[in-house]
Amino acid sequence: MYQAKIICDSISPVGVRITTFELVYPRFIHGEFMTHRVFSRNAASSRAIPVKTFLKQVLFNRVDPLHWGANQAGMQASTELTGVKRFLAKKLWAASAVSAVCTAYLMSKVGLHKQVANRILEPFQWMRTVVTATEWDGFFELRCHKDAQPEIQHLALMMRQAMEVSKPVKRNYHLPYVNMSPKSYEHYRELAKISAARCARTSYVKFDGSIPTDKDDLGLYAKLIEAKPAHASPVEHQACCANKRSLRSGNFVGWNQYRKVLGV
Repeated sequence: MYQAKIICDSISPVGVRITTFELVYPRFIHGEFMTHRVFSRNAASSRAIPVKTFLKQVLFNRVDPLHWGANQAGMQASTELTGVKRFLAKKLWAASAVSAVCTAYLMSKVGLHKQVANRILEPFQWMRTVVTATEWDGFFELRCHKDAQPEIQHLALMMRQAMEVSKPVKRNYHLPYVNMSPKSYEHYRELAKISAARCARTSYVKFDGSIPTDKDDLGLYAKLIEAKPAHASPVEHQACCANKRSLRSGNFVGWNQYRKVLGV
């Protein structure tokens, strides 16, 4: 279920690369991923997704640890459990997932909101996240290291390999999930609204499986960005190329971030 898919990969006329990923990884490493401040990100929310969706995920496609480390002093587990201890650890993890499913189901049945009931399921959930950045070296240096938690190391290695294979497209505008080149700066700003809405969804499809229309996307954009207070993180993925490689705009270098243009 791990995924490191490049959605949009651009390089500006002055040679600065900006890349957007759609990632899937264990929910329990999400906190570590969020510590990297050079990232723009939007992630699936336990407050927004129906309980039944997460119940089905945990029942049929739950997250298991990649490394069943033996307890020792320090943050890293250098060796794994073996034999009966490893077997029991796996059974206990699976039993915990079943218990969490039963508890979350009963919570939903008594009328508890999903923003509470879903929390019980988080250790066993997959997280879908859209992330955009111009600077990746620090992340790869830290998370590809042998001392990183195995799950985030696995994700980081997948991302680094994807970037090594991908060939960025030379262009003036970076618009994740929009397969159209802007005809003008004003056209870019209109397309950026659609891109922002699609980043906010963290995938193209709605929870019922249908594909949103441009009208749906513009409606979601208005709901999120034009609301008071604005939910502005989805407009941190779009960008217009800068004339200088050293220009910093938000968390980007060499690209003008759309959020900074809007001033939200």
